[in-house]
Amino acid sequence: MTNLFQSAGLEAQAPKPLAEKLRPQTLSEVVGQDHLIGKDGPIGRMLEQGRLASMILWGPPGVGKTTIARLLADKADLEFVQLSAVFSGVADLRKAFHAAKDRRDMGRGTLLFVDEIHRFNKAQQDGFLPYVEEGIVTLIGATTENPSFELNGALLSRAQVFILNRLEDAAIEGLLQRAETQRGAKLPLTPDGRMALISFADGDGRYSLTLADEVFALQSEKPLGAPEVAKLLQKRAPAYDKSGEEHYNLISALHKSMRGSDPDAALYWLARMLTGGEDPLYILRRIIRFASEDIGLADPTALMIANEAQRTYRLLGSPEGELVIAHAVVHLATAPKSDAVYAGFKAAMQAARKTGSLMPPKHILNAPTQLMKDIGYGDGYAYDHKTADGFSGQNYFPDDMPREKFYDPVGRGREAAIKDRLEHWDELRNTRPT
Repeated sequence: MTNLFQSAGLEAQAPKPLAEKLRPQTLSEVVGQDHLIGKDGPIGRMLEQGRLASMILWGPPGVGKTTIARLLADKADLEFVQLSAVFSGVADLRKAFHAAKDRRDMGRGTLLFVDEIHRFNKAQQDGFLPYVEEGIVTLIGATTENPSFELNGALLSRAQVFILNRLEDAAIEGLLQRAETQRGAKLPLTPDGRMALISFADGDGRYSLTLADEVFALQSEKPLGAPEVAKLLQKRAPAYDKSGEEHYNLISALHKSMRGSDPDAALYWLARMLTGGEDPLYILRRIIRFASEDIGLADPTALMIANEAQRTYRLLGSPEGELVIAHAVVHLATAPKSDAVYAGFKAAMQAARKTGSLMPPKHILNAPTQLMKDIGYGDGYAYDHKTADGFSGQNYFPDDMPREKFYDPVGRGREAAIKDRLEHWDELRNTRPT
């Protein structure tokens, strides 16, 4: 289609989005990625040395992955071939590889850019390997998903992974200034309206220029403030995939904020997950787990409150029930913390796997039959309620297993009192005959 436009001389007249008009023509015009393409960046050093290796560009939408790949092809004097994993299949890959092989036989290299490369299945990804290894193509894959989750290990071992940053506000401002220069006019925005537009872009450079296009198209005679921008423009949807890495990143942030006793950060990450469309019941399941794992007996009410939040949410649903989740999150974030039971249980599980089938000591076995009594079951058992202090100090581990300490309570919250009791019982145990 492009060739038809060119041959008809229509390309210059064809309308183009502002983002396309301002697409960088040199690497120095790319904003926000100097850590990669700058003189001291890994890609910059490659070009300085006159070489270009296969790579995976990982980053959010609208930060320059396609543009960088195109400019690298120009800089390295390679034929630029672009495929999208969304629209391409095995036949398209074969065609691209055969063309690249023919091109190499004629002395020209190929840079194969594959957008959304994570959408190819594992078998399709394996198909790249021989062509990358033989140098038939220099592969640049672009992905918004964590490559370690979505790409084959064999492919990752043959391509370096470079992480592109979401664009900071200053970089977005720079793009808006370029847009104004290109249009020969200022955006009709007040300072707070301009900040609102930058916020709406959410680090996506391409989307910021799309928004700028819309503002220019409004032809407003009066500068638009933040309320007008919010009313007239569409905020970019948050980068959140309930089945992808962002899902795990945000639940990890919520979990660690509660563990770090920061209710403000915890509420923020809760809100981010809810506005991203996360299932509230998934959040509640993780909150219940947190109450058991990170608070434990330091505040036994935490687990009850987490469970009650789940029950109440099931009754109310969204949005009313989301406030109940917030209550639980704040309680858990401000509660005293202890992972003593969690750590003790893990240690006990390891010991159980090591010791196999050791029997309990005979004195704590029941003896419902005469034979069992005759062979010593229950013999010498001390009934704790009938002893001084209600504590016998007997051994309850297997006879062939030394006593171990799994549960070591912290001195915080209600577990402080438990710690005192256990230390007292340890003293009694050490002074009484076994």
